[in-house]
Amino acid sequence: MDDSLTSVTLSNGLHMPSVGLGTWQSPKDEVRVAVRAALDAGYRHIDTVYTDLNEDAIGEVLQEYIKSGKVKREELFIVTKLPMIHMEPTLVKGSIEMSLKKLQLDYVDLYLIHFPVQFAVNESH
Repeated sequence: MDDSLTSVTLSNGLHMPSVGLGTWQSPKDEVRVAVRAALDAGYRHIDTVYTDLNEDAIGEVLQEYIKSGKVKREELFIVTKLPMIHMEPTLVKGSIEMSLKKLQLDYVDLYLIHFPVQFAVNESH
């Protein structure tokens, strides 16, 4: 199949699969089943976020598949996001480090700002 149909080339040359598994609000036991099924079906793009509280379960499955040789890390495209609760500049580094630890990965392929809005500061709050 034409690679342009199955992935998008990003400005840094990385290829992001066009279709991925979203894990929004999936309970840990369900997300484990879903990630295994997705990887077995050929999905290589997994999308998550810290605030869904399931990155550790996703990380367990990713490591299971990597260690067993079913997939290589470089075949995966893992996306996670900076949650709204960590948008204070002093919290960003800790947020990505926490996600990496839970995902049991050395890097993610794409780190997004989950909800890129600014709230007005009210001195009474």
